[in-house]
Amino acid sequence: MNIPRQTADIFELLSKGQFICSNSVDDNTRKLYNIADENFDDLSAYFLAIGFVLEKGDEYFYFSRTESKADMERKIEQAYRWIDILDFCKAFNNSFGPGFRFTPSDILVQVKMDASLKDKLATIKKSGSEVSNQERVERIISDLEKFGMLELENEINQTYKVAASFKYLEQLIVSIHIAEEVQYEIPQ
Repeated sequence: MNIPRQTADIFELLSKGQFICSNSVDDNTRKLYNIADENFDDLSAYFLAIGFVLEKGDEYFYFSRTESKADMERKIEQAYRWIDILDFCKAFNNSFGPGFRFTPSDILVQVKMDASLKDKLATIKKSGSEVSNQERVERIISDLEKFGMLELENEINQTYKVAASFKYLEQLIVSIHIAEEVQYEIPQ
C-alpha cells in the first residue's frame, strides 16, 4: 500500500465533514484533490481501516460512515434543509452550480425583486435567530461555506465561488426516486 505523505492533510479536511474539490480556490486543496485522485484505492483502504469511507464524487471527495437509526432521523431533517437550500439557490439563478460566482448582495437584490424567491427564503428552516432576509442569506452562505460547497474568492467585494462539491446536493435530489404509482397517489 502506497500512502502519500499528505494523507494527514486529506484526513484533517475530510474528517471535519468538508469536501476536497478539484475547482477549489485554494491551491493546496486542489493539490490534495489530485493526490487523492491518484491514490484513491490506497487511501480508501487506509481510511476504511480506521472507520472512514472515502467517497469519490464528480470532481470531489468526502468521508461517509454507516449510521445508526437514531442518526438517520437527524440526517433526514438535514436533507430537507439542504433540499430547500438547493431549491432557493437554483431559483436565484438556474446556473447556480460548480464554478458559479456571486455576492450576497446579488442574492438580496434578487430577493427584493422576486416574491417567489422571497417566499423560498422565508420557508428555509431557521437554525438560529436570524429574522431579516440578509441574516438568512448570510446563514445559508455560511452553511454552504462551512461544508465546503462555497469558497470566498474575493474578500474585498465578497465574491463567492461555488465548489465542485455542490454537485453532491444536486445528486442527492436526483437520487430520490419516487415510484410512478406512488407519485400521483393522494395520501389518506
